[in-house]
Amino acid sequence: MRHAGIIIAGLFVLTAMLALISFATQADGVLFREEFKNLVNWKPLYFPKIKRHTVYTIVPGDGKDILKAQSDASASGIVYKSSFNVYKYPHIRWRWKAENVYKKGDGGTSKAGDDYPIRVYVIFKYDPAKAGIGERVKYNVLKFIYGEYPPKSSLNYVWANRDSSRKVFSSPYTDRSKMIVKSGPSDVGKWETEEAHLLNDYRAAFGVEPTAEASLAIMDDSDNTGERSISYMDFIEVY
Repeated sequence: MRHAGIIIAGLFVLTAMLALISFATQADGVLFREEFKNLVNWKPLYFPKIKRHTVYTIVPGDGKDILKAQSDASASGIVYKSSFNVYKYPHIRWRWKAENVYKKGDGGTSKAGDDYPIRVYVIFKYDPAKAGIGERVKYNVLKFIYGEYPPKSSLNYVWANRDSSRKVFSSPYTDRSKMIVKSGPSDVGKWETEEAHLLNDYRAAFGVEPTAEASLAIMDDSDNTGERSISYMDFIEVY
């Protein structure tokens, strides 16, 4: 009986330890995973002077509900309502598909060709506590004009329109936005699973450390090329 009691006590301790390990794994694991049952966790992202907006809907596909993005000489996105700390959760993973690419899309060499049938857009928020005097003055002026601080910078994981040796490059609009090619024209019509390490990609693209707080967005834009596209997102997760 004494040995049985020791065994039971040992099993109790082991069970408690496994529960703690499981809890820690969950706490440090996936922050969120969006499988697009609806769009309740997302809000629209519109841009000044762009009146035609991309349409985002939930449709059946691939045996489950998925996100459909349909653009027609339009541009807008959807932003996940909760932000996250990229130092605690530096990984993202997603599964997407593009039905077509843009003939006029030029791989970011000009503003006229700066459209993508789908992109995952990571927006890093401005942190006044870590800004220099000149930057604080600039951002305070912008906040006065627009009512809020603009983003500090962004990473755009894009479905490229053409094959190119350039896999990381600056947006033709601003060097504060870096484009990173993930899928391309040879992948059209196929589901592709992609992943990224935000800290490593940011350091490689900008040469500095990112601000801690970031937001996640999805976008399909064709306002510059004037073309049309349809794309899909199966899931996206931050972990």
